[in-house]
Amino acid sequence: MRKLIKTPITYDQIKDLRTGDTVYLSGELATCRDAGHWRVLKEGVMPESIDLRDGAIFHAGPIVGANEDGREYIVSIGPTTSRRMESVEADFIEKTGVRLIIGKGGMQEKTAEACRKYGAIHCAFPGGCAVIAAREVEEITGCEWRDLGMPEALWIMRVKGFGPMIVSIDTTGANLLEEKKKLYRAALDRTEEKTY
Repeated sequence: MRKLIKTPITYDQIKDLRTGDTVYLSGELATCRDAGHWRVLKEGVMPESIDLRDGAIFHAGPIVGANEDGREYIVSIGPTTSRRMESVEADFIEKTGVRLIIGKGGMQEKTAEACRKYGAIHCAFPGGCAVIAAREVEEITGCEWRDLGMPEALWIMRVKGFGPMIVSIDTTGANLLEEKKKLYRAALDRTEEKTY
């Protein structure tokens, strides 16, 4: 299945998506990495210029440039490895009500359970496509937490047809990458048995 998701993201938009489906995003998207998760969960600070409830976050540290008039734009925006946020993502989903988490690779059981419980999904964005992704950003509409530095600040942008992304965890808690690991491990075990 190929589907366009628009913010604000309702449960109805994503409930029928399954792992392996291809999705695109239009609307608001905010970057949020390790320090941003920490700020929300440990410091209790929520973004002021974007409501993450029914929203989308991107585990990414963009490179941002500025025009002569000072207007900022995305030069490059590649995904960060999502597993880095595994220890805190479930709590982040619960606290913020975010519906779509985007990053590189997959996440594990704790996040999968939170996606099932709170009606969210995780999508994998292909690595190595940071410049292509930047072209899908129409404009930067805001930035918070600049004190964290460019890659860790919360950049808010408007995107159109952002993707393609592959659903790696769906609202049932199914986890594509973890399931594939089990299949590959079983195949490897069978191969090793035949070899010896």
